[in-house]
Amino acid sequence: MFTPNEIQNINTLLSSPKNITVVSHRNPDGDAIGSSLALVVILKKMGHNAMYVSPNSIPDYLCWLTENKDIIIAEEQQEKATNAFKNSDIIFTLDFNALHRTGEITQAILENISSTFIMIDHHQMPDAYAKYTFSDVNYGSTCEMIYDFITEIDQKENIDKEIATCIYTGIVTDSGSFKFPKTTANTHRCVAYLIEQGIENTNIHSTLFDNGNYDRLQLLGRALQNMVLLPEYNASYITLSQEELNLFKYKKGDTEGIVNYGLNIKGIEKTAIFIENAEDKMIKISFRSKGDVDVNTFSRNHFEGGGHKNAAGGKSFLSLKDTVNKFITILAQENSTNEI
Repeated sequence: MFTPNEIQNINTLLSSPKNITVVSHRNPDGDAIGSSLALVVILKKMGHNAMYVSPNSIPDYLCWLTENKDIIIAEEQQEKATNAFKNSDIIFTLDFNALHRTGEITQAILENISSTFIMIDHHQMPDAYAKYTFSDVNYGSTCEMIYDFITEIDQKENIDKEIATCIYTGIVTDSGSFKFPKTTANTHRCVAYLIEQGIENTNIHSTLFDNGNYDRLQLLGRALQNMVLLPEYNASYITLSQEELNLFKYKKGDTEGIVNYGLNIKGIEKTAIFIENAEDKMIKISFRSKGDVDVNTFSRNHFEGGGHKNAAGGKSFLSLKDTVNKFITILAQENSTNEI
């Protein structure tokens, strides 16, 4: 949490109406969107002019959460996003800790802004761009951090059903429906309070996870067919080419969670999914692991990424085939080193 002195300073900043912009990372997920919307609504209740800027579009499976919300999509409304940031007294950056995670367009804007930056995030190795930083890898989601932050600034009584729904969405998605290791007693106490505010938790879960259509299920089937086991390295990987994405009418969010299937096999401790993006001429990568296997460091060292110890992302500008070969080569080198 912020130090008591920092909370006092932030409360002073928020004691009179301000122009405030909340921004999340590019390709926002449930935690990024949920935490951002929850904070915006709280700030508006406090009398501030607050808005949410998303670097790019919201995935279809989360659009229900953003209905009737005035969200600025930076890559589609660059001038409007630029003006929002330039006119902001305070900029909250949520669910990321390095400006490059917002993408080239938003990053270029943010790097030239003199507003007061406040970071709230749960990923490893934060950059030092914010005046006030709440960075804690022990949290399973930024939404749980936002709940604690709202409590610390004495606004907990303003958490209504709408805000609670946003916070719950981020917690349930980033915790893997409460099954990941960083789901703590505090997480459940937070969720209990959210349920007391009237959220329809069963309906939220159904909307998030029971929303598949035929093409999405077919894409999942193809991904599982493409899974390759590397038992000698206790690893597995999945590939999806642009051709396969097109075949099954891929929409943003359709591949969410597929990477986790690679850990369902006995003996597998590290897995990855490699997804080709022809438009950006890159391979998007997600890594997952169990126990002490650190995919955050692995991704940072080899694939221009990072994240958490057991969940990280990365990218490659090689071909899909060459990216996979690089992954296998690194695993072989690491295995050889460990055997020495």
